[in-house]
Amino acid sequence: MSNLLEVQDLKKYFTKTSGLLKKTEQHVKAVDNVSFTVAHGETLGLVGESGCGKSTTGRTILKLYQPTSGKIVFDGVDITNFTEKQMLPYRKKMQMIFQDPYASLNGRMTISDIIGEAIDTHKVATSAKDRDDMIANLLERVGLMKDHASRYPHEFSGGQRQRIGIARALAVNPEFIICDEPISALDVSIQAQVVNMLEEIQRKTGVGYLFIAHDLSMVKHISNRIGVMYLGQLVEIGDRDKVYSNPEHPYTKALLSAIPIPDPQSEKSKSRIVLQGDVPSPLNPPSGCHFRTRCQYCMKICKEVEPVLQTLEDNHQVACHLFS
Repeated sequence: MSNLLEVQDLKKYFTKTSGLLKKTEQHVKAVDNVSFTVAHGETLGLVGESGCGKSTTGRTILKLYQPTSGKIVFDGVDITNFTEKQMLPYRKKMQMIFQDPYASLNGRMTISDIIGEAIDTHKVATSAKDRDDMIANLLERVGLMKDHASRYPHEFSGGQRQRIGIARALAVNPEFIICDEPISALDVSIQAQVVNMLEEIQRKTGVGYLFIAHDLSMVKHISNRIGVMYLGQLVEIGDRDKVYSNPEHPYTKALLSAIPIPDPQSEKSKSRIVLQGDVPSPLNPPSGCHFRTRCQYCMKICKEVEPVLQTLEDNHQVACHLFS
């Protein structure tokens, strides 16, 4: 299976200025040397604690943020340094579903205009009737009715607004969609409906997903492979079943131990790994391994040398000195 997306050593630093008289600049290392691939028709799940850089990674891939360094290759083309004009054809191929379905929809626009905006920009429709038919089909495709097109976002529930956001992303038949925590603001029953809908769309169109979330059980359900991020870096990446059944990085083990088990007896008897301390600031990350300040296996080398992703077996990669 060929790669649709290749991300190589991606960095995104934000500059923070402090001080009144003497200005000092610090760099927030939101994304720091991240590398991965997404194949055609594949779903890569990206998980980690809030603030680990998952959403920034997604936005940087789409060039909503300009990368500090690294390389972004989409379908064989290096788009890292593309201008906004050069990116326009790729905006049609790469879309995003945002976390907050209400904030991402313009409350002054009808649903028809919200979905039709991308259709107009990329000149997908050949006539006004064709445009209306496309919008009606998109609404029905995501489980809404075509007469919803004349309504406004505030007239819908959270789950319905997220469906509208998905319809907007699908309007230009993209090859790749970044799903930035698309279900975190929804009720559990609605989450399952949205995820099932995304899977059905993928089966019919072959679209690739980068599925960003912190709900590990839902990520396992939808993903083919899973990447685990901590403080701007990938610490483990591999096949979904391998990562869940045999996690190697201490951080991944702690995350998976927090997943609740529906059986009360099993939940009561399972061993939970509780991490000590807080996540360090990306303004001043620890030397060596970023996770060492919370890791029970911390060694001398962890304080001095930053671990890199190394392949164990079956393309299961982990960044940890325990495997050096």
